Amino acid sequence: MSTDTESFPAEDRASRYARVLLASSSNSWDIERHVFRGRALSFSRKFLPDGLTLLDRLDFLQPHETRLLSQLQGRTYAATFGLVERVIGATALLQAQGHVQGDQAAVECLVRFANDELKHQELFRRLERMMHAGMPAGYAVVAAPDAFARAVLGRSAWSLLALACHIELLAQAHYEQAFAPRYDICPLYHDVFKFHARDERQHALLDEVEWTAEHTHLSAAERDAAVIDFIALLTTLSDLLLAQSQADTRYFLQAVGRSFTPLEARRVASTVLAASRWQFIVSGMQHVHFRRLLSSMTTAEQCARIMAALQPVMQA
Repeated sequence: MSTDTESFPAEDRASRYARVLLASSSNSWDIERHVFRGRALSFSRKFLPDGLTLLDRLDFLQPHETRLLSQLQGRTYAATFGLVERVIGATALLQAQGHVQGDQAAVECLVRFANDELKHQELFRRLERMMHAGMPAGYAVVAAPDAFARAVLGRSAWSLLALACHIELLAQAHYEQAFAPRYDICPLYHDVFKFHARDERQHALLDEVEWTAEHTHLSAAERDAAVIDFIALLTTLSDLLLAQSQADTRYFLQAVGRSFTPLEARRVASTVLAASRWQFIVSGMQHVHFRRLLSSMTTAEQCARIMAALQPVMQA
């Protein structure tokens, strides 16, 4: 591992901005015209693909109970993306400020990036309204969006860009490895993440350019502080997933309408938590390209600190 990573050369950054602008223009999509198309959710099907739910661990559930739990996990999956993408969009705007007196292609890329994130938040809000109408009452998102944004946006640009890159790479991997091969989940829910993934491909390119450029501007002490901030961001996210999984477990056990043994209830709770942490932390930390980027911008000791902080999550 090394802390001597070079940022993309100026000409390479310019070519990446140009490539993202071209892709953004040709890949534009509309929430109603391309995604919803007047359709409703199919509550007779699962929402999240099996590869993201870990529901094969719960062999005591009936098929309709497994389906409900998949739909619940899908509801929280979308809600969590809505929360983190609010922060990612704000980060893009903050980065754009640094280019205002320079590369205008960079400004346009980052402003479009932020606009995409606003569109994603509206996409997830519409999806939530449909799930609210079709699922048993009592579901709640435990994190207040404004409070969550305030809690994380004070962290360093390096750490916020690292988190953004982490989230957008895992979003692509989830679609390619779990959503795309499956045809048995709700078609509308599938399409929400199909179009979401289209934008994330371009966003991850920008994250990488901005993150590596930010890295070159920092002193050794500032880089170490940024690593501490990144650990704090992942810890905040992990704590959020824990609180939400506890709320989701209570909701599910009540909505099912039958009794479970204490052991079964604990297995539901541990599976819901493990799945959510797999989705938003573990799968990102195991992503080959993210690991390469992170290792190129941290020392061996810093990387060991990150992994030590995440060890309980990774093991579970």
